Amino acid sequence: MFRRLLSVGGFTLLSRITGFCRDILMAAMLGAGTMSDAFVVAFLFPNYFRALFGEGTINPAFLPRYAALRARGEIAEAARFGDEVFSWQMAAQLAVLVAAMAAMPWVVRALAPGFADNAGEMVLTAHLARITFPYLILTVVAVQLSAMLNALEKFAAAAAWPVLLNVAMIAALLASAWFPTAAEAAAWGVLAGGVLQLVFILWVARREGLDLRISWPRWTPEIKEFLIAFGAVTFGAASVMLAPFIDTVLASFLETGSRTALYYADRIDQLPLGVLGIALGTVLLPEMSAKLAVGDDTGSSAAQNRAASLALLLTLPFAVAFVVIPSAIMRAVFAHGAFDPRAAAMSAMALRAYGAGLPAFALVRIAQSTYYARHDTMTPARVTVGVIIANISMKVAFVWGLGFGVAGLAFATALAAWINVAVLVTIGRMRGLVHVNGVFWRALPPTLLAALLTAAGALIGEYLGHTVPLHSGTLHDLATLALAAVLGAAGYFATVVLFRQRLPLGRFARGRVG
Repeated sequence: MFRRLLSVGGFTLLSRITGFCRDILMAAMLGAGTMSDAFVVAFLFPNYFRALFGEGTINPAFLPRYAALRARGEIAEAARFGDEVFSWQMAAQLAVLVAAMAAMPWVVRALAPGFADNAGEMVLTAHLARITFPYLILTVVAVQLSAMLNALEKFAAAAAWPVLLNVAMIAALLASAWFPTAAEAAAWGVLAGGVLQLVFILWVARREGLDLRISWPRWTPEIKEFLIAFGAVTFGAASVMLAPFIDTVLASFLETGSRTALYYADRIDQLPLGVLGIALGTVLLPEMSAKLAVGDDTGSSAAQNRAASLALLLTLPFAVAFVVIPSAIMRAVFAHGAFDPRAAAMSAMALRAYGAGLPAFALVRIAQSTYYARHDTMTPARVTVGVIIANISMKVAFVWGLGFGVAGLAFATALAAWINVAVLVTIGRMRGLVHVNGVFWRALPPTLLAALLTAAGALIGEYLGHTVPLHSGTLHDLATLALAAVLGAAGYFATVVLFRQRLPLGRFARGRVG
């Protein structure tokens, strides 16, 4: 697992790095005003619908069934199943695309009602959303092919193709002089990125002997089972979408730049989550599915415990850094050009709140794998609905009741993630599906110590950066963050090396250091 995690995590890291370059360029060119808020909302449209039709639904409903067929040697049946699912996907996507393009002004008004006071902002958002929305139909093809590649334990290409979206958007932003506005350049970059991603994943899949053939959708017993599972997962995904939807609605009533602040804070929070947490979930689900298909419950449980231990080991240090030095991070990364210190301070408040839930965001995917690997999509969906109700209630209370602003929106999301993990694990233990073994308990103390030393090092580095006149302005912010990162990393890696034999690091735990 650790070797496969490095493969997925490495390409995902490249995606996140290019994504950061993209976001830094966006922040400098769009700032945190009307144009930025309009693009951020327009960019949410394909992302929201991707949550309904993308990895979050296709992987749980499709991948375990496809992987089980291949594990039993039924290769032709697996290919036929993939084609049938693809045909239904395309029919649904075309219907959604036509409806969305026709009704876009009304969709924007529902998603960001606060924009109604500014007619220009509403029109701009609808225009940008019409450009970005077709990205969805391009990316769902890549998502299904990625799931099929993952079932073959070919994880690298599926982790690599998101890089192309960032590259396309960076190129479009750099060429913004040829567009009416930088926001429109970014929107066209989104669509170009979808085309590049589709071409790349089709090429890789063909090399592995995989392809998808479209035909008139047919109703078969396998499709009936898939659509029932897909419906349950989609119901849960739709419930999950309510939380960011409420974020957008509430933020549209807050001061200008609030939605942008949430976006950039989430981008920072998503770096370790995407590289580490999602990578773990990506590797774990097909491994658990294949083991359970041949009756290896012990092996499936062992894989899950290793994944949970790694999730905490790899996300807790980032979580504590986001909580203790959020201002240093946001100033150094984004406070350039049109993105001023006020915008950075607003984003820092949201980042601190998001950071509190970072480990839970990773653990949720691992806990859900307990059920998805067993073809049970209803249990996570039911839990998600309850958690989202609690999440929305907390958002309203924190923002309108307590006046916490963007920090309240982010903190409610973090708390909801921990509630989700707790409920999923509790149900799993009651049903005898989740077994926490010695691997997890041995790794927990050094993991907590590593996080504690990371926090201490980061705080010391930030303090020294403020007290020692290293540089001024942007250089000072960068030097302060670099010093905090070096000291925090030193404490973390010292702990990992010292206690490596207690940690689930594969051959690295058994090797010699030095």
